[in-house]
Amino acid sequence: MGSGGLELPPGEGDDGAAEAVEAPSGAVSLARPMEIGADLDWGADAWTEVRTRAQRAGRAYIWLNLVEQRLRAVVAAVLRPIYEPVHGDEWVVAAAGPAGQEWVQRAVAVREVSRRKGYLLDPADDTVLSFLTLPQLRELMVQHWPCFEPYFDERREVELALDELEVARSAVARNRALSETVLAQAERMSSRLLELLSTPGSAAAPSARLPADALEQLVGDRFGDVVGVHSDRVRLQRQLPAEDLFGGARRLDALGIGLNLLVQNYSGRRLVRLAESGCRVRLLFLNPASSAVRRRERELGLKKGELSRSVETNILHMRRVRARLRDPAAFEINVFDETPRFTAYLVDGHSPDALAVVQTYLRRVRGMEAPVFVLRGGGGRRLVQGPGETGGPATGTGLRSRMPVEEEHGLFDMYREEFESVWTDSRPVS
Repeated sequence: MGSGGLELPPGEGDDGAAEAVEAPSGAVSLARPMEIGADLDWGADAWTEVRTRAQRAGRAYIWLNLVEQRLRAVVAAVLRPIYEPVHGDEWVVAAAGPAGQEWVQRAVAVREVSRRKGYLLDPADDTVLSFLTLPQLRELMVQHWPCFEPYFDERREVELALDELEVARSAVARNRALSETVLAQAERMSSRLLELLSTPGSAAAPSARLPADALEQLVGDRFGDVVGVHSDRVRLQRQLPAEDLFGGARRLDALGIGLNLLVQNYSGRRLVRLAESGCRVRLLFLNPASSAVRRRERELGLKKGELSRSVETNILHMRRVRARLRDPAAFEINVFDETPRFTAYLVDGHSPDALAVVQTYLRRVRGMEAPVFVLRGGGGRRLVQGPGETGGPATGTGLRSRMPVEEEHGLFDMYREEFESVWTDSRPVS
């Protein structure tokens, strides 16, 4: 064939067969999956780890969301009356000033994209302020601190709390692992920030005794009144010391064998001050001379009379406290003879800030080692399914059929009623 003809590829027996399959210059050869050795499967440990990450990130996200919404409302309330009369809807851009031009213009651009694509579901969010992040809101507050100073005294504390929250916010935003330490720190800082950013005395401010957890407010109805479970009393007192539980109480009702959580962890001097400040106290001890005490001694393997002497000592101590009061009638001590089933401390039983610490009596387990339940007053609600509904996803009509439709007494109310019942049948200690 002539020089201008097509040259055929070499045959199977040609020596140039090897050169025919060479890759062109600059090409990258692709490795087969088995040559890489990648394992795309996740085992049980990997799934457990990512679920733990997701749970921690979810808790942190809820706290960060609450803080961001609160800070956004504060910034709007303080800066809008200053800038809006002059700059109208662009008041956030004006407040950011030259130093914040870059990030505020980015927020404006994101808002415009959201408008075009219909991502704005609530007209109240169609503002530049709604597209600012927590660090940017912080920057606005710091830049204009003289405007905020009449409302908040602790500038340094606010800034430090927001700086510490940035660690958790960065981890959640970038889907990084969140350790228990950082999560606990974020929850503490968030609770403190919400307190700092709230009006003093406001009902929205966290409770001084046991601040409401963000997750409790979202899913608390699923668990009745239970806001805490501890494997023993030592772990309870790490989170809720006796000083925090009983301090500032206006009413205290306690029922149990020896009431050691109160008698041994809250001094007589503090009890006197508590009662003198107007707290009404009712204490119910198991009668140290009853057969129930002897049965409990046998259950715990104690020597005969050991438990009864301990209860007598506690009662005598409370009698000395009562004797120091100007109004001893406000400090009542009674004993009961029934088989003890639980110990309970009910604080401010009829107020929104009511709390209860409850322990059931277990065979061969001392009170210090028994599980502890912390209950918040206010009652619980029950999810009641509609007729013919099954436990399917809570969407559409299924959600409507599973909405709370019936108010029930919570666990707190059950223990309070039990206390009143035992108190009615008890006898006063002179």
